[in-house]
Amino acid sequence: MTAQLTPSQLRQFVAVCVVQQWALLVTGPPGGGKSDIIAQGVADAGADSIVSHPVVSDPTDAKGLPWPAADAESATFLPFGDLARALAVTRPTAWFLDDLGQATDAVQASFMQPLLTHHAGGRRLPDCLTFIAATNRRTDRAAVRGMLEPVKSRFVSIVELVPDVDEWCAWALSNGICAETVAFLRFRPELLSAFEPSADMVNSPIPRTWSHVSKLMSVEMDPAIRAAAICGAVGDAAGGEFLAFLALWAELPNIDQICIDPDSAAIPAQPGTLYAVCTALGRRVTAANFPRIARYAERLTDANSGEFAALLLRDCIRSEPAVCNTQAFVQLTTGPLQGLISGDA
Repeated sequence: MTAQLTPSQLRQFVAVCVVQQWALLVTGPPGGGKSDIIAQGVADAGADSIVSHPVVSDPTDAKGLPWPAADAESATFLPFGDLARALAVTRPTAWFLDDLGQATDAVQASFMQPLLTHHAGGRRLPDCLTFIAATNRRTDRAAVRGMLEPVKSRFVSIVELVPDVDEWCAWALSNGICAETVAFLRFRPELLSAFEPSADMVNSPIPRTWSHVSKLMSVEMDPAIRAAAICGAVGDAAGGEFLAFLALWAELPNIDQICIDPDSAAIPAQPGTLYAVCTALGRRVTAANFPRIARYAERLTDANSGEFAALLLRDCIRSEPAVCNTQAFVQLTTGPLQGLISGDA
């Protein structure tokens, strides 16, 4: 079994590998965010990126084209494309080989020398260059037949990216994913990544397809068309559950009323509705209205919903970090919510 890392752990490990100039191979199902997380880790290390797609490459891409010398008595390899760019780098750079497992054996083998000896086509690659690769798994029906053993052993480690709903929701709230999608996946976290390979023309609920759902929610369209499109994005089962959740979302307590008069606002009894209310309030928070939202969080704690109060407070911090400087925040985290949330959430 491949060692597993969450998105935040993978991001940290990628940065370490770039700094230490260690080659790393990352596996995982389609649409899990491997490419984006690797790019974030490379950026964290202060490095540049070269992105290649070996699945559509030729072995000469990693070695160069045979080229006659001026005396016409010998030949060398002429670098081009990404190899030429890699040879020219002068600062820390990660050469990212995306979907390496889908490449032919010949293309995989063409990277054996660069990975092991840091040479390509008779030329020495810059010491500041590091290799990072990603691939789907053989079980994902993504045309991955496997990887040559000599190629695998050239990576310092092989790790698998696994989803984490809390980390995904934190990312989603900061990247414009609609509140309805975030609230639903908090309610049904197992649907964040329920990938099922299929030869049929259907999608699975995975991080990538949930972001498509958010796009479908962001524009006006006929409700019947939107419903069909959502099921087409994440599959009939997950799409049907999400559509049912939207009906619950439409019946939420008035969020503006909670922000105006938190003492008289209703506290939902159903967990799904509580997730929706907390997510909606977290998206609506400002430094000015936070004291009233904090009062509602206090009432949640009094109603034995302390975990939802902590969830609400974490969302407020992510949406508006300035709330940490308010008196209401200090009173809440040193009083009713003490021990339920850390100040660095």
